[in-house]
Amino acid sequence: MSIFLGIPVATLYQWRHARTGPPAVKIGRHLRFDWIDVEAWWDSQKAEQNP
Repeated sequence: MSIFLGIPVATLYQWRHARTGPPAVKIGRHLRFDWIDVEAWWDSQKAEQNP
């Protein structure tokens, strides 16, 4: 996920804490993402930047 977005893993954890990133489920110490949710979040980010 961080490779796809080009960001550090720590940023994903910060986004989850701030509730600004794509939805994730924490399993143990790790975040897991559903690709459908990531694509929906990605599309919403593009829509906000290009009204």
